[in-house]
Amino acid sequence: MSSSLGPIRTFLDRLYTAGGVLAALFLIAILFLILLQMLARWTGEVFPGAPDYAGYSMAAASFFAFAHALNRGAHIRVSILLNALGPGARRIVEIWCFLIGTGLAWYFVWFAVKTTYWSYTFNDISQGQDATPIWIPQMGMVLGSILFAIALLDHLIHLVLFGEHRIEAEKVRDASEGHV
Repeated sequence: MSSSLGPIRTFLDRLYTAGGVLAALFLIAILFLILLQMLARWTGEVFPGAPDYAGYSMAAASFFAFAHALNRGAHIRVSILLNALGPGARRIVEIWCFLIGTGLAWYFVWFAVKTTYWSYTFNDISQGQDATPIWIPQMGMVLGSILFAIALLDHLIHLVLFGEHRIEAEKVRDASEGHV
């Protein structure tokens, strides 16, 4: 059954990696915005809205990174309890955790989409000097949260069907064993 999911698996893994790449690009954008703002100050010019754009980029970087970080084991997990359980109980607790996380993630997606829709409908603009239509930076939150919800659902389905999630490395466990 797993081999029939190969194309889907490849697509999802590439999608999560693309989210990580987008997050990195937004972090680079923050660097350039800060450098441009510093250069503008040194030359006596004004770069209106630079802090706002940096904030938008930070939010987008955070949301786009969620799915990629989940797959790399970079999210905080309470492994002490899970490691104390037997395989059967551990699987049940992990399914329960992924089920709750997936439900909350999709609930957040619903509110993010709703908020962005109303921002677009009412032509809401930012209160900073940039006067950006606020739905534009909110799209990073929407797309990143959708990607994260898909990743959680992916792990939940994989856990139910195959008995294990797809998180690559649990950093806490690896660190305690002396190899990170």
